[in-house]
Amino acid sequence: MNNRLDLKALQQHRQSIPALKDKLYGNYGGQGPMPQVALDAVSSGHQQIQQKGPFSSATNEWLKQEADLLRHAMATELGTTPESLTLTENVTVGCNIPLWGLPWQSGDRVLISDCEHPGIVAAVKEISRRYGVEVDWVSLKPPARRSPPMAIAQALHPRTRLLVISQVLWNTGQLLPFKEIVNLCRSHPPQAVRVLVDAAQSVGMLPLKLDELGADFYAFTGHKWWCGPAGVGGLYVRPDALESISPTFIGWRGIRIDREANPIGWQPDARRFQIATSDGPLWPSLRAAIAFHNQWGTAQQRYFRICQLSIYLWGRLNRLPQITCLLKSPPESGLISFQITPNGTPSPELHARLVQHLENQRIYLRTLLSPNCVRACVHYFTLESELDQLVAAIEVFLRQAIS
Repeated sequence: MNNRLDLKALQQHRQSIPALKDKLYGNYGGQGPMPQVALDAVSSGHQQIQQKGPFSSATNEWLKQEADLLRHAMATELGTTPESLTLTENVTVGCNIPLWGLPWQSGDRVLISDCEHPGIVAAVKEISRRYGVEVDWVSLKPPARRSPPMAIAQALHPRTRLLVISQVLWNTGQLLPFKEIVNLCRSHPPQAVRVLVDAAQSVGMLPLKLDELGADFYAFTGHKWWCGPAGVGGLYVRPDALESISPTFIGWRGIRIDREANPIGWQPDARRFQIATSDGPLWPSLRAAIAFHNQWGTAQQRYFRICQLSIYLWGRLNRLPQITCLLKSPPESGLISFQITPNGTPSPELHARLVQHLENQRIYLRTLLSPNCVRACVHYFTLESELDQLVAAIEVFLRQAIS
């Protein structure tokens, strides 16, 4: 597959995603539509469990195999080893594992950006309340006065123990220069700062090699850009960071037992953070979704097309009167956030009305609260004609709403 659009092949590929047949979908950053093979895998997995016996040695062996196969598939996509990955339910669970697993002491500090998801912000604030940890904030919202690495460097403190940050900012779509940020944290005196990444908007979009990226903890999900089922994701734990955190929630999947069923220690790798019973049929479903994307092209080729589409939509939106994109240059991601500014000031009311106006036409975007804006998402299988349709619908709304 070359980087130029083979429209016929792409349209055939799209036909395997049922949700795209009757709508213009632009909410991949919230949840991706599942390909038919992933939908079928959920049903097939449940049927196998019932046929083998819901609690039987055959079912237990099947579940173990499927968990191992998924960790291998994830590791291949993410440029790491299966031993570095633990299966979770979502990004929030993945972030909470290191957040609560670190041995916090009163007076420690955690640095977090002002573009993080409220669920992660709430966890950091509760850690601060319980343990006397100081929370420092680094501003990345536009218009940012400094580059992200410079802003982070100035916000680090001698007692900073952890940086909590996203690789792709969920509200602006900005892709951060991550290796530079990680190197900055690793060389910070008097001791290295651990880095926890909220990867909700990067896994399934970016070509990744986590072992080279250098982050200590990298929490991701399968239901957004991988277009897998809701309820299965993962956490990457860098091998040299494994012993720096301890399990908080503990269950049989994360421990080793002796012949008398006594717990004798953790699993030797990242599996120690797994807890207990999960929805096993989701594992082959996500694996099927990952394989589906690889049928069209490599991760690099898919990302290249996402950026092409992002540039195209960003340019079209910038030519509309009363529309202001949050970023002054095209985002290096599939997230394009914009504001309606009839008097030079963003209008939350018009944002909400626009999203509802579009949804009435089966065009799906969403509003965000901070910064208040409308967010559109493009995936590699989005069509240019769909983006033209979206822009035309926005133009009609603007003519009707602003006169």
